[in-house]
Amino acid sequence: MELKTKILNWDAGFPVAMLNKKTASSIGVNTGDRITLKTYSSHPHEVSTITNTTTKLVRTGEVAVSSELREQLGLKRGQKVEIKLSPIPKSLNLIKKKLNKNRLSQKEIDEIISDVVNNSLYESEIALFISAMYKQGMTMKETIYLIKSILKYGNKLDLKDKSMRSKLIVDKHGIGGIPGNRTTPIIVSICAAAGLIMPKSSSRAITSAAGTADVIETFAHVEFSMQDLKKIIKKTGACMVWGGALEMVPADSKIIRVEKMLKIDPEAQLLASIMSKKLAVGSKYIVIDIPYGKTAKVNKEGALRLKTKFEYLGKYFRRKLKVILTKADGPRGDYVGPALELIDILNILDPNKEGPKDLEEKSLLLAGQLLEMTKKAKKGEGINLAREILESGEAFKKFKQIIETQGGRIIKIKPGKFKKNILAKKSGRIYEIDNKKISLLARIAGCPTDKFAGLHIPFNTKDLVKKGEKILTIYAESKSRLNEAVKFYKKEKPLKIK
Repeated sequence: MELKTKILNWDAGFPVAMLNKKTASSIGVNTGDRITLKTYSSHPHEVSTITNTTTKLVRTGEVAVSSELREQLGLKRGQKVEIKLSPIPKSLNLIKKKLNKNRLSQKEIDEIISDVVNNSLYESEIALFISAMYKQGMTMKETIYLIKSILKYGNKLDLKDKSMRSKLIVDKHGIGGIPGNRTTPIIVSICAAAGLIMPKSSSRAITSAAGTADVIETFAHVEFSMQDLKKIIKKTGACMVWGGALEMVPADSKIIRVEKMLKIDPEAQLLASIMSKKLAVGSKYIVIDIPYGKTAKVNKEGALRLKTKFEYLGKYFRRKLKVILTKADGPRGDYVGPALELIDILNILDPNKEGPKDLEEKSLLLAGQLLEMTKKAKKGEGINLAREILESGEAFKKFKQIIETQGGRIIKIKPGKFKKNILAKKSGRIYEIDNKKISLLARIAGCPTDKFAGLHIPFNTKDLVKKGEKILTIYAESKSRLNEAVKFYKKEKPLKIK
């Protein structure tokens, strides 16, 4: 059926089309069914989407589209498109095959990822695929197939401009799981100040209180077109952006959104997500940060297993890749939350201030590795060069340049207006700060949606505290959020003293 496009100021969060009930009935479509929209041109675009029906907003002969669908197909008001009922995707049978403990081929994984990108799978069906990966696992061969598929159905950053052709492109990525572990902005600033190219595309928070994109968004824009991104990198040598806006690895972004709801992160998807992002931006030198511990995302055994797999993938894709394992018995830095973590970042970058040493040393270690890998520093001297760049103020200068080029400015961080100080009930030594509970506490307080919500934790594990001393402050942007967070703290006790 041929229909005219109606453009509504309508952000659904995912691609949705709306039909008049009479139109929907004539083609046998009900609310929630899948339909396919196809443009008329010499190079037609086709995409599947979910349907809503109405009797008022849309006339017969029209199809209203969400902003996500409009952008994906490049639709204009009144443009004619072909509408038809979508068949049940073949990839559903392939997902069931994985659930039944069978291995998938490259062609089969391509089919699944293609359907993810083209909206042919409902979020519940993507959740089934994530669950299959989580429950049954993926072989290294399947993980490589997954990386190739995610790359196949996305854009790549081409930095073949003459002024950047001979430059060394580097990247760093962490597996997450440690609150406040915001090393990326510091590392990017140091490496870019040293003359390296670091096009950092980051995720938003999945199960944590904040992702790097959530943090930087407090100061600057993180969503850009590929053309604008190249201009930023050409001017500053780096960027700190949200990868989802670039459509570099759209399948990964959609899978992550569902992972966020499920609160699970399958190992194969973790590996594929990180590697596909690094390959999509053309990184040649990569450092992977794997923190481990009792309440981290992985224990030491899991960290060593991931290390082996990342190193294998580095060799397979012909990248110089180094994995750094660090023990994490609690959060890094003093603050947790999108805006609050910037306090630590600025205190470390500004030579006139003093930031948390644990976060600073971790950042210097990782930046130093990249400086050594690219021969900017001799072996064993990378951390010294990184420290020199940091203490000279060059890294801070570079950070401010990146923020300004991304349309932002440095502002004074004011935590959420509602707060609660948690006091030590006895004197003693802190013997546990539970990373998972701290992340959940921050999320209950409003993170990452409420940018200025979060936590201040001035102590680390093994620190001595006195009775009545402030050991944690919860910040929220509403009283109800604060009250729920305080209740959670009292019940779960994420920080323990003996």
